[in-house]
Amino acid sequence: MPGIILTVAGHPNRELSEKLAAKVAEVTCQILKKELERTAVQVWYLPHEDWFIGGQSLSALGKNAFKLEVTITDETNTKAEKAAFHRQAFALLSEMIGNLHPHSNIHVIDCRASAYGYGGVTQEERRFIQPERIS
Repeated sequence: MPGIILTVAGHPNRELSEKLAAKVAEVTCQILKKELERTAVQVWYLPHEDWFIGGQSLSALGKNAFKLEVTITDETNTKAEKAAFHRQAFALLSEMIGNLHPHSNIHVIDCRASAYGYGGVTQEERRFIQPERIS
């Protein structure tokens, strides 16, 4: 179950949020081999004038940016899968957002199975509990 937080420079845009959420979830599930039905996505916006890179606002730089954080259970993906995800997610967001500052970034957060979960159950517990007992 990946948890995804995508922060985009700009002001809230429902149509863009829906497209970004769908496409980012799709590439995440495809490359990192996760289940779309268990993928949560949050799209946040931060005004260009409040986002700074190298001491200058994106407004002053005339650029867009994003920060993509994807939380997964540790040791469920290889280094090669994560590297492929970085490449494909960056290409996708470059196309969808455009005019990106090169320091837009992606962070795949590997959490221990005992520290990450959903529905009140850790991923570690899910390995040992009967599937029919977990809703």
